Amino acid sequence: MASKRTKKPKSSPQRKRKSFLLRWGILLGATLLLCTGGTIGLGWHEYTRPGPLSVGQDVVVPHGGYASTASALQKAGVLRDGWWQATLFHLSIVLTRRNGQIHAAELHFPAGVSVQETLWILRHAKPVLHRLTIPEGLTASQISALIAEAPFLTGTMPPLREGTILPQTYSYLRDSSRQALVAQMQLSLRIALQKIWQARNPDEHTIQTPEELVVLASLIEKETAVPEERPLIARVFLNRLAKGMRLQTDPTVIYAITDGQPPLGRPLTRSDLQTPSPYNTYLNPGLPPGPICAPGAQALEAAAHPAQSDALYFVANGTGGHSFASTLSGHNQNVAEFRKKR
Repeated sequence: MASKRTKKPKSSPQRKRKSFLLRWGILLGATLLLCTGGTIGLGWHEYTRPGPLSVGQDVVVPHGGYASTASALQKAGVLRDGWWQATLFHLSIVLTRRNGQIHAAELHFPAGVSVQETLWILRHAKPVLHRLTIPEGLTASQISALIAEAPFLTGTMPPLREGTILPQTYSYLRDSSRQALVAQMQLSLRIALQKIWQARNPDEHTIQTPEELVVLASLIEKETAVPEERPLIARVFLNRLAKGMRLQTDPTVIYAITDGQPPLGRPLTRSDLQTPSPYNTYLNPGLPPGPICAPGAQALEAAAHPAQSDALYFVANGTGGHSFASTLSGHNQNVAEFRKKR
């Protein structure tokens, strides 16, 4: 007896449709996965690759949100141009917001900085500091001119009294006020002067106040630029004050003639030494009524810790320093030697 063959059930239209949808679903899912992975890969590449900035640059990052920040960075060349780059930058901020807020400030961006590095700078870098150096020995008018012309400061220059700031290099942020910077300079002098005055030579009684110390230091500052001479110059002035002798120092005469607005532009004459002024130490005994410049820390230290010597005179030696003498005859000999060299 012949065996009966089992017939396969025919696929229904519903089953075929399900199979078709399943295959296309798998294909679509795979395609979306590839596209998503490609997009993420492209985004990461754009996020980490070096940027277009060819040289390091200071950039003012404004207030106003992500759009204004992106615009400023694109304009400066930190970010590439185009809406895609701005969008990537915006998304990068949002996706990394746990790393901190971005800040509006003047910041430095190095050459080739990536979007990733740019965000670190925006969140964590310190603002750019500008520097202004006040050299020792300048008068108040000269210092006022320096501060008035210094870049990135705001406001007018406040009145400045002679010898009220400490010469050194000061740092400030963009858009700091001139008044605030001057206050910082004056505070630096007060702090330094307090420490120097408290540690001064206890055996010295000729100088009675910190203000007189500044006056003496200003004379020392203008008389020599040789550091090791400053304590000896201080001692000469103190010895003369103790004996009631006039200080007879040329810088006080120059200050009197120029009214504190040097340079004089010519050598002093004999008639200049007779210029009537409280600052003229050829005519008036004792210290002048105020400083004639802004003395530096070394000059202040020299005034507080003078050398041990009986010298009463000094004159230029023609080589940048001075020759010292304790007698008038010795001084006259030094003067003659200087004239021979000259």
